Amino acid sequence: MLRYLLKLAGTGLLMTAAASTIAQSDDIYYAAHHNYRVVTVADGLLQPWSMAWLPGGDMLVTEKPGRLRIVRDGQLLPEAVPGVPEVLYTGQGGMFDVLPHPNFSENRWVYLSFAKPVGDSSSTAIVRGRFENDQLTNVVEIFTAQALGFGHYGGKMVIDDDGYLFLTAGERQAPARGDLTAHPAQDLTNHQGVIIRLHDDGSVPDDNPFVGQDDALPEIWSYGHRSPQGLVIHPETGDLWESEHGPQGGDELNLIEPGNNYGWPVIGRGTNYGSIGSPIHAAIGQRGMEQPVHFWVPSIAASGLMVYTGDKFPGWYGSIISGALAGEQLARLHMSDDYREVIVEETLAYNMGRLRDVRQGPDGYIYIAISDGNGAGAGDFEETAIVRLEPVD
Repeated sequence: MLRYLLKLAGTGLLMTAAASTIAQSDDIYYAAHHNYRVVTVADGLLQPWSMAWLPGGDMLVTEKPGRLRIVRDGQLLPEAVPGVPEVLYTGQGGMFDVLPHPNFSENRWVYLSFAKPVGDSSSTAIVRGRFENDQLTNVVEIFTAQALGFGHYGGKMVIDDDGYLFLTAGERQAPARGDLTAHPAQDLTNHQGVIIRLHDDGSVPDDNPFVGQDDALPEIWSYGHRSPQGLVIHPETGDLWESEHGPQGGDELNLIEPGNNYGWPVIGRGTNYGSIGSPIHAAIGQRGMEQPVHFWVPSIAASGLMVYTGDKFPGWYGSIISGALAGEQLARLHMSDDYREVIVEETLAYNMGRLRDVRQGPDGYIYIAISDGNGAGAGDFEETAIVRLEPVD
């Protein structure tokens, strides 16, 4: 497996996540097809979780503590956007994804996913609001998952070309012991370890795979997931791709099909927490369970997911690119001609800290949100940055 090629000798390119050390300089990374440098776009952010662009060029950035920020003309505006929902910011909880509606220019809708306080626990929820004059108004909660806990929220969202809204929801750290087929991620009567499919107003499409079944929730599109951290629609094929964490290894990249069971916790390549070298269970799974297209052992802690289709890095066209938290890298997956198999993997953007999100900007550059914390809570994190990769001849 191709990991990475050559780093320019003598540059001292061992970057930390602090924005002050990510210099706009001539430090160069060498990689297959393209060499590149890393340039700071916006700094002074606290745990940036997600990025999105509006038609006028503004970038929206969520901060995990519960803020929505605006980057305009290369500058982070000092005030957070008012009108966002209350979030539970503790452990893995907080503000997650931001997603403008495909018809934002007409309807001004923006979606936010977040950890919603529910009694003495919390769940993954979505709100939709109108974004005008740098504020969010008419905010309506359109979905709350029937799954409680304080970890593995999921929270990634995409909207496909048909206008359907997808959301990831983790299995809420339910232990994988005993009868693995009885695990909550194998139970369709809850939203633990699933991908949800909704209309853009939160209603349930009639053609969802489990609509009309008494023993299944109608919002479920796929199930048997563990901790899904990446979600992307392939812009050419329309395929839905998802990445998720395995326990101490076995992170997965999955091609999602409606109604399919992706096997957690029967399928896995990690080890139980607290054990060394002991497989959590057989990787072969059972009939009716899907194997991942690609997996990582050891774990990279896969995060944001994108498909590159820009013109700045033509040699990477069609690659699936995953961020990584513990792995502190981008994993570029060169795909087959039909974009359904991984041919080779290359490591990009290494040693910069925990990379929470990766997106292709409207300008064709690759943008990264660096969040260098470990989920411990407020006060334990340095300010970090949004950076981008720019090609070097």
